[in-house]
Amino acid sequence: MDAIEAARAVVEEQRPEARTAFLGGSVAAGRHTATSDLDVVVLLHGAPAPYRESLQYADWPVEMFVHTEATWHAYIERELPTRRSPLLWMCAAGVLLFDTDGLGARLAAHARKLTAAGPPPVSAEEIDDRRYAITDLLDDLAGSDDPSERLFIATELVRRTGELGLAVAGSWGGGGKWLARRLETTAPGLSTRLHHGLREVLDGEVEPLVTVVDEVLERAGGRLWVGYKRAGTP
Repeated sequence: MDAIEAARAVVEEQRPEARTAFLGGSVAAGRHTATSDLDVVVLLHGAPAPYRESLQYADWPVEMFVHTEATWHAYIERELPTRRSPLLWMCAAGVLLFDTDGLGARLAAHARKLTAAGPPPVSAEEIDDRRYAITDLLDDLAGSDDPSERLFIATELVRRTGELGLAVAGSWGGGGKWLARRLETTAPGLSTRLHHGLREVLDGEVEPLVTVVDEVLERAGGRLWVGYKRAGTP
């Protein structure tokens, strides 16, 4: 059973009352692997939505994200300020499996409009928070001679630097493999250089990673330590 057929069938079995459904994620993008699951967004008229559920259907692992029209919009509004919204992208770039009343077409058009417009701008405060955190990690890396410590410091540096690169470029963010995929289009070559730098750290050489991290930091204003201040929560 192919992916689209399986996605339609699992919705018909699990939520036959659904108004519309989308197949998103790696499968819809044509980048699935042997372990990829089916990311299926389902819209209901009401309860028991919203919920998410992981299940097995035929040979496919399935993740279902079940919403009403109102909760779909509420989740998107909540996620937009973070510049990361898997739900938005599953509907903007996914496959519309069926559409009983036109809701699917409306949501897809709205999602495509939002993704095309780009994420909201990142605040100067958030950029400074990211600069500070990366500067702290660079200091930790420079001062550590423990291979185990270096592994985790460098891994965190790679992730945070990739995220900063996307933020300063005004790009949508992503986690895990989607961070790498966003970097492919937003900052070609950066992911490869970060990968190389991480491998060099594991071999005892920190400079290649430090160099690429500093280059990304410079686009955001450079390292930040002295003068950084944040008020605490009362």
